[in-house]
Amino acid sequence: MGLSQNKLKSFCLLLFSLLTLTPLAFSEIFLEEHFEGGWKSRWVLSDWKRNEGKAGTFKHTAGKWPGDPDNKGIQTYNDAKHYAISAKIPEFSNKNRTLVVQYSVKIEQDIECGGAYIKLLSGYVNQKQFGGDTPYSLMFGPDICGTQTKKLHVILSYQGQNYPIKKDLECETDKLNHFYTFILRPDASYSVLVDNKEREFGSMYTDWDILPPRKIKVKNAKKPVDWDDREYIDDPEDVKPEGFDSIPRQIPDQKAKEPEDWDEEENGLWEPPMIPNPAYKGSWKAKKIKNPNYKGKWKNPWIDNPEFEDDPDLYVLKPIRYAGIEVWQVKAGSIFDNILISDDPEYARSMVDDYFAQHRESEKELFAEAEKERKAKEDEEARIAREEGERRRNERGHRYGDRDRRHRYKRHHRRDYMDDYHDEL
Repeated sequence: MGLSQNKLKSFCLLLFSLLTLTPLAFSEIFLEEHFEGGWKSRWVLSDWKRNEGKAGTFKHTAGKWPGDPDNKGIQTYNDAKHYAISAKIPEFSNKNRTLVVQYSVKIEQDIECGGAYIKLLSGYVNQKQFGGDTPYSLMFGPDICGTQTKKLHVILSYQGQNYPIKKDLECETDKLNHFYTFILRPDASYSVLVDNKEREFGSMYTDWDILPPRKIKVKNAKKPVDWDDREYIDDPEDVKPEGFDSIPRQIPDQKAKEPEDWDEEENGLWEPPMIPNPAYKGSWKAKKIKNPNYKGKWKNPWIDNPEFEDDPDLYVLKPIRYAGIEVWQVKAGSIFDNILISDDPEYARSMVDDYFAQHRESEKELFAEAEKERKAKEDEEARIAREEGERRRNERGHRYGDRDRRHRYKRHHRRDYMDDYHDEL
């Protein structure tokens, strides 16, 4: 009996292990890049625009206020340039599996205008020529320009054409590190997360203009004549009380008294003033009851769209072979890091949770200190500029003052008085 119990316990432990560990065993990571040792051997810097002097480069750094000084990413370097870099990964397809694309970006600079997104590329790519005209299967991430544009792109490629998401998604614009996550599932549903908080969700069928809509409204549809959209109607059994309409709106004030100095010959017969009648109830209206024939508010009916043809592989991208960063920025300084391409949303979530648990507070503290120093420096520069301006104004005042005094006391030549002399003669 004791042996059977031990066998049963061992079987339960084995079953529990299979149930809990099997999902992890089947999850797959296609790319996980933290830009640690040897990252240059995995990433190829493009020469696109280099002959024109418009190509920027990347610097390996943790930035100005790192949560962890040893956690370095790659930062856009040189202002007003195009930046392009890519890594080749084992080719994979997202058919029948969830696609997770995640990365972090810290926009330390006052970017003014520029992108901070990443791309997934399919087919063969000459990485040394990778650039803005290179076809891609997915483009995802922030695009900022001025104070008005704070767009979060999600652009999918379908049959060689790029389709942007129809919804207006906003990215973060502070100077801290933020994680952007895009999840695409085999049922064509998707989620967009920022710092592990769902920013948007929906379906490729409705949120991209890739396929015609499944349903369309009937053109020139009219409400049926017998359609009753009155939710409430008058109670037919409610009858107006007899004499209701004879109740006056105002009545004489019975408490009023004729003034002692009232003169009937001069003012006529005195009449008491009129006051609102408390018995008056306004125009009679029947009570309302629920309409038993109410059909609801009429709406233009939807029908199946004859032009809709479903594609069960709508969510499937062309097999992915590269991940790349290709952006243009007026001001450089964005740090890309923690790039993950996987089929496991939970692993992606844990990566973000770990970063925030270990580094977020120290990053905020360093940023606050850097902002304090920046503000103090700006105040000092402003003070020096004010003092310099005051000094220059004073110098100009002294120069003009001396000139006025010299002009006032200047000795005049005798010919300056000749006209007066001739006038006197």
